[in-house]
Amino acid sequence: MKRLCEILGLSRSSFYYWRRTAAARAARHAVEAVLVARIRKVHQDSDGTYGAPRITAELRDEGCPVVNHKRVARIMRTIGLGGVRLRCRHRTTIADQAASKAPDLIGRDFTAAAVNTKYVGDITYLPVSGSKPL
Repeated sequence: MKRLCEILGLSRSSFYYWRRTAAARAARHAVEAVLVARIRKVHQDSDGTYGAPRITAELRDEGCPVVNHKRVARIMRTIGLGGVRLRCRHRTTIADQAASKAPDLIGRDFTAAAVNTKYVGDITYLPVSGSKPL
């Protein structure tokens, strides 16, 4: 064993530690496999909307052994599950109802018979450092 560890660049103590803890690792993987099945079921029952905190709460309500939300999040990442993230919609423009509307001078016909006869533009928000967008 000494020669093998030297070839691989490992210390012998790390090999013996790995061998000594193999049973504990196998038990942890078995418990995690059961937990994966329960997490998949709760996630499926929620139509794929629940994330790690809600799934953790559901598991605790079911009487599952105490499990941390960080562990649930790690397991969900490894099996490719995720909750739905709701995003706040930001309203960037508030139209003034009293203002007059700009007339459509080209009648939505953007084709031109010759060069330099029709010009159109678009309003774009330009970010300016340290200020509001223009």
